[in-house]
Amino acid sequence: MVSLEQVESMIKAQLPDAQVQVQDLTGGGDHLEAVVVSSEFEGKSRVKQHQMVYSALQEAMQSEAIHALALKTYTPSAWEQASQTA
Repeated sequence: MVSLEQVESMIKAQLPDAQVQVQDLTGGGDHLEAVVVSSEFEGKSRVKQHQMVYSALQEAMQSEAIHALALKTYTPSAWEQASQTA
């Protein structure tokens, strides 16, 4: 199993400017949700953004330390818009 802090650190290692929020959806530590905001996502499709995050977590996902990941990615401007409408 991997801690929420470790997941955050792995993402930030790949995307140093990222703001990352990780939560455990089931209490078992292997079904997670991550919200990632990074300027690295500018001009990239949602699929490419998700691929960038999955790349950062590849080892944990292959070893099944993370069984499932719900992922939400935003550019800083998209995050600002989403925060205003929430």
